[in-house]
Amino acid sequence: MQDTAFDPADAACWIAHGRPPDHAALIATAWRDFPDLPPSAPLAERRARSRERIVAMRPVHEQMRLDCAREQEATNFAFTEGQVRAGRGSAQDTAILAGHARYGYDWLRSVAYGEGWYAAEAGGDFRPPGADLRGIVCEAARTAYAQGFADGGGRRDDLFDTARRQFVAAGRSVAPAPVAATPARPLPSDWSQPGDAHRSAAWSRRLLILAATDVRMEGPPAPAIELLDDPIAAAIRATPGAAGARIVLLSAAHGFIDAAAVRAPWIEAMTPARADELVTSVATRAQLAALIPGEIDDLLVAAQGDYLRIVDAHARILPLCRVMERTRNTPVQQRAHCRTWLARGRDAGENVGAGHIRWSKVINGLTGKLGEFTARYGGKATPRGHRIVIEIAPGVAATGYVDAAGIPLAPVVVISNKTHLRIEMARALRSFAAAIRLAIAA
Repeated sequence: MQDTAFDPADAACWIAHGRPPDHAALIATAWRDFPDLPPSAPLAERRARSRERIVAMRPVHEQMRLDCAREQEATNFAFTEGQVRAGRGSAQDTAILAGHARYGYDWLRSVAYGEGWYAAEAGGDFRPPGADLRGIVCEAARTAYAQGFADGGGRRDDLFDTARRQFVAAGRSVAPAPVAATPARPLPSDWSQPGDAHRSAAWSRRLLILAATDVRMEGPPAPAIELLDDPIAAAIRATPGAAGARIVLLSAAHGFIDAAAVRAPWIEAMTPARADELVTSVATRAQLAALIPGEIDDLLVAAQGDYLRIVDAHARILPLCRVMERTRNTPVQQRAHCRTWLARGRDAGENVGAGHIRWSKVINGLTGKLGEFTARYGGKATPRGHRIVIEIAPGVAATGYVDAAGIPLAPVVVISNKTHLRIEMARALRSFAAAIRLAIAA
C-alpha cells in the first residue's frame, strides 16, 4: 500500500524514496516555499503555483542532469574497458581508453581522440568532427581528434603523409582476431526494461527472479517474500494476485529458493567471493532448474551487481518466453520498472487490453489514452472519493461496453484514494480496451 503520510516538504521523506540528501533538501525547500493551493483555488492560480515550484527546483534538475552525465560517462568507460578486456573491443576502443588515461579526456573528447587515432592508423584523411545538428562546433573535440591523429602516426605537415600511411596500412599483416563465442540468446543483463505495451499474462504463467538483499532477522515464521524488507517486495505484497506468480529469490545464504516455501529468517551479505562460488556451483544451477515451472509467458529479473552476474551464469536454465525483461538503472527506476511489470498481471480467464498508455502532463490535469478511450480526472465524488471518467470523444462517455462475462462497464469509476489515480486510470483503460460494445436496439 502506498504511504499516505508522505510529506513533500519533509526532506526525510524524499531521502526514504531514494533521493540524495542534498537533492532532498532542495526539493523539500521548494515545496515549503510553494506549497499546493487548496482545490478551491482557481485553476489558473494552481497552475501558476506549480510552475513556480518547477522553477524553484531547476537547480535540483540541473544537478541531477550533471550527476547522470557523470554516471553515464563512467558507465561508458567501464563498458568499453570490459569489452577490451574480454577481447571483444576494437582498436578504436583501445584508443578511446588511451585518450582518457593519457590526457584525462571526458567521453566525447575520448571518442574524438579514438576517431583521429583510427583515421591515422588506417591511412585515412584528417577529418575532424564538424558541427552538430544545432550548428555548434566543439573545439575541444576537434583538438582531441587532432591529438589522436598525431598519436596514431599522422603528420599533417607532410605532403605525402596520407600516401605513406595508406601504403603501410595496406602492407600491414594483421592476424585475424579470435572470434569470441557469442550466446545464442541475450543474457539477462542485456534484456530491456519492462514496458506497458506488452500483452498481459496470467499470474500462473509469470516468473520473477528477485535478489534477496534485505531480510528481517526477527519475527514469526513466514514465507520468504514476507521477510524481505525492500520496496520491490512491498509492491509485490500490495499487488492483488501477485502471490499466484512463481517468485524465485536469490540469496547469498541459500542460492535460488522458492519465495513461498522457505519459512525461516536468514541474512548473509553477498560478497564477490560468495558470488564466484554461486556462479560456478552446479548445485545452484540445479536449484534454479527445479524452481522453473513448465509454462512461462512473462519473465522478470530484478537483480543488480553480483546478483545479476549469478543469474547470467545460469541463464541457459531460464525458459525462452514471449517477454523477458529486467529492472535496471537507479533504485527509483528499478521500483518503477517492477510496478510496470506487476501491472501487466491478470487473473486466469480475465480479459485485459494491451498497448502503451499515453499520459498527459500532470500540470494540465492527468489524462491517459489507450486506443479510442481517454481516462480523465472527473473531480471529487459525493459524498466522498474521486471520479475517473472514461470517454470515447471529448465530452462523450464510453457507455454500452461490457466485459467478457457480459457485465456492463461503468464509464465513471469512483476511487477512495487520489494517490492511486494513475493506477486506477490504467486499470479502467485496459478494462475498456478489452471490452465489446453491444448494439442498442432502437
